[in-house]
Amino acid sequence: MIGHLRGRLQYRSTDHILIDVQGVGYIVYCSERTLATLPGPGATVALFTDLVVREDLMQLFGFPSLIEKEWHRLLMSVQGIGAKASLSILGALGADGVGRAIALGDWKSVTVAKGVGQKTAQRVVLDLKDKAPGVMAMGGTVIEALGGPAPVIEAETAAVAPQATKPANVMSAQADALSALSNLGYSPGDAAGAVAEAAGALPEAGEAELIRAALKLLAPKG
Repeated sequence: MIGHLRGRLQYRSTDHILIDVQGVGYIVYCSERTLATLPGPGATVALFTDLVVREDLMQLFGFPSLIEKEWHRLLMSVQGIGAKASLSILGALGADGVGRAIALGDWKSVTVAKGVGQKTAQRVVLDLKDKAPGVMAMGGTVIEALGGPAPVIEAETAAVAPQATKPANVMSAQADALSALSNLGYSPGDAAGAVAEAAGALPEAGEAELIRAALKLLAPKG
């Protein structure tokens, strides 16, 4: 299994790139969102990858984070969702948007992705709702595994790095808030839904602010 690649970007197409890793060229399929973040040809890039093997083909798919890779694997477990549809959903919403849509049961957001209709979107939300808390909780561990909030997609110029650190910090705050709510006794589903709604309203919020907002959402009404 090829789980990660780091090398020089040789060229990019509309749905894939070619990465030269010590003289071996790997064709990696990516979402439009990921392709838009990549540097120009000749720069160094690093992507987490998922290898799909079938009787008639072998394809590599690339992701800027382990969380996005995990969402890709889960999305493809849903009936009617293949690799193309999964990349379309991730390209339209991003990993954070996918988690928020599923945690909130917002299937309409999923239909924004090209080629994904109402029934398929509803199936995605229904099938993956119980798995959303586990993936959202990966936010903190992903940063630790990478040795700090450095970007997974790398470039030769240091100017790109600060732009990629904020999403990692935001994911960590959401993961920590989710963990805190779970420790307070809230169910994973309720906690994930509250954190997702709070994060949607306060995209720049830190852990403490997310917890306060989520607790207000979880408080008994009336």
